[in-house]
Amino acid sequence: MVTSRRDSPLPRPFFARPAELVAPELIGCLLLRRQASGALLWGVIVETEAYCQSEPACHGHRRRSASNDTLFGEPGRFYVYLTYGVHHCVNVVTGRRDWANGVLLRAAALPGVPERAAAGPGLLARRFGLDRGHDGTVASPASGLWLAARPPEVAALLEEPGPAGVPPLLQTQRIGVSQGQELPWRWYLRASRSVSRRARGDRTPRFDGLAAVLASTVGTFDGSRTP
Repeated sequence: MVTSRRDSPLPRPFFARPAELVAPELIGCLLLRRQASGALLWGVIVETEAYCQSEPACHGHRRRSASNDTLFGEPGRFYVYLTYGVHHCVNVVTGRRDWANGVLLRAAALPGVPERAAAGPGLLARRFGLDRGHDGTVASPASGLWLAARPPEVAALLEEPGPAGVPPLLQTQRIGVSQGQELPWRWYLRASRSVSRRARGDRTPRFDGLAAVLASTVGTFDGSRTP
């Protein structure tokens, strides 16, 4: 998933697939937001979860409503909801129209900020300044909010196994849900210290391989430069 520009958006067909296929492929991709000043805020997605209408943890499992209507819409839009009346959560709609399907962006790593600044869905939304007003936004540079392909440096982290052959991308059960816990629909990048919560037995790495990549690429995602 490498494009000619580091900030080139993921194409719509990428999202027109089941959430459980899209979610792991979003790990390592970029979340970008064009700010009012023109500056580009960006980060690498390091943790995702998949949700589908067929299972009880999905917002659209019971019925379609005004609050979850975006989740039933065209793939490639952002579905933003408020949880517990406090935290906003950012999802990207996947699959097909009229079938609730989406991927929750659980955590991201950003350059130049503390490693845990976006280590959780609420923190991610806050760091990018996203709320219900962004619900239904098309993932596109034209809207100022979009997703881009994995940069080669980040893709390399997902191609090499860790110590003892442990895969770099870990698949686990979802967290923070009261139903459908048996589904292994959460994925995260083991090399990152920005993951919201690690699986039991998976220790936080002393050295953050992704942080080193971010430090070396600051200034290359300004929306105008190419690799």
